[in-house]
Amino acid sequence: MDAREQPSRILVIDDDPSACALVEMALGASGHKVETRSDAQSGLQAIDQSDFDVVLTDLHLQGTSGLELCERFVALRPDLPVIVITAFGSLETAVAAIRAGAYDYITKPIDMRVLGIAVERALDHAALRQELTRLRSTDEAGFPRIVGDSPLMRKTHDLVSRVAPSAATVLITGESGTGKELVARSIHEESPRAHRRFVAVNCGAMPASLLESELFGHVQGAFTDAKETRPGLFIEADGGTLFLDEIGDMPSEMQVKLLRVLQEGKVRPVGGSEERNIDVRILAATNRDLEALVEAGQFREDLFYRINVVQIEVPPLRLRGTDVLDLVHHFVEVYARRSGRPVRGVAEPAARRLLDYDWPGNVRELQNVIERAVTLTQFDQVTVEDLPTKIQNFERQDFVIADDHPDQMPSMEEIETRYIKAVMRATGGNKTRASRILGLDRRTLYRKLERLDEHTD
Repeated sequence: MDAREQPSRILVIDDDPSACALVEMALGASGHKVETRSDAQSGLQAIDQSDFDVVLTDLHLQGTSGLELCERFVALRPDLPVIVITAFGSLETAVAAIRAGAYDYITKPIDMRVLGIAVERALDHAALRQELTRLRSTDEAGFPRIVGDSPLMRKTHDLVSRVAPSAATVLITGESGTGKELVARSIHEESPRAHRRFVAVNCGAMPASLLESELFGHVQGAFTDAKETRPGLFIEADGGTLFLDEIGDMPSEMQVKLLRVLQEGKVRPVGGSEERNIDVRILAATNRDLEALVEAGQFREDLFYRINVVQIEVPPLRLRGTDVLDLVHHFVEVYARRSGRPVRGVAEPAARRLLDYDWPGNVRELQNVIERAVTLTQFDQVTVEDLPTKIQNFERQDFVIADDHPDQMPSMEEIETRYIKAVMRATGGNKTRASRILGLDRRTLYRKLERLDEHTD
């Protein structure tokens, strides 16, 4: 995340002067501007009179509990992250604080490294919410982060609008880089849970043991490095949304445990003996063919049906037509503003190259290309010379058959081969989608693909 230009303002509320002094010293050394208050009433007055970026409040204040104070802060300033400090590091306290609206909690005695991390995360969270609010105010369609008005994207917008108000589990599919997490965030932001947390985790980025602790939490002493009790992401997302990215890569032993949580609505921390009720909406995403994984025995069928109540397929960029140009102008504006460069648009020859390219990396690749171009261009528009060589030299290969040379017409077998290859490219290798387009069952498609592989060996 970009460095913040102004020092962040932190309000600390604690009736222990020594604790206030330590926190003020630690956060001040990190460049934050810290103010302290010793009671709830003066803390509320400070919020009313000044703007703060984060509030830290002790859970045990004379006259008013920290939980009650947290609820009042959330009512007054729902955009203000509140971190509660407690001497009682129990899951019950953590759950109570989060349900009261707290963004996070830390325990006494305060580990200043942990405090610093918690404050930075809260500041990043607040900055993201502010950006979403700004984007939403300029976008009447209500989709602040999804750019594009092609028929395929209008269908995606429509599905998001229809599914967002419900509590249904949604499986978001599509190639890497198409924007599956943006779709998930849009569902959350348009849902009744928008005032609570959106928590994301990459299920394929960590081993099963670490993922279990990350999702379900752990109690102190549950394993060697478990030096304190920590709530998992299910607890953090209680009342909100948990986004399980790359769920197709989830280890098989974790699939069983996740299914149990989804069925029973309860989590048990690693090393714990008590289960906790949770209210979490699940959104999942994958770039893999889950039906094929189910058939291969690599993904549980019962879990597949549990997460696939509603499916939203995010189209690849190569099928979105002039959405490419909408995205190009959006990213040019974003990176020109961020870098302070006077770049206003894209020259027509460069726009044609960007439209012709097939974007194997999808929106993520386009974003990277435009950031690079805005950085390198010497003009007020992105030119062809500012684009990567592979885009400058790209030539589209369309599937056509010329009928003016009968002697050169391909055989039916060759036509079928070329068409199957074209469909496989268009679907990013997704055999389930390809079989639907081709009108073949998957086993027949597999046999044909095996035959093609044999002929190319």
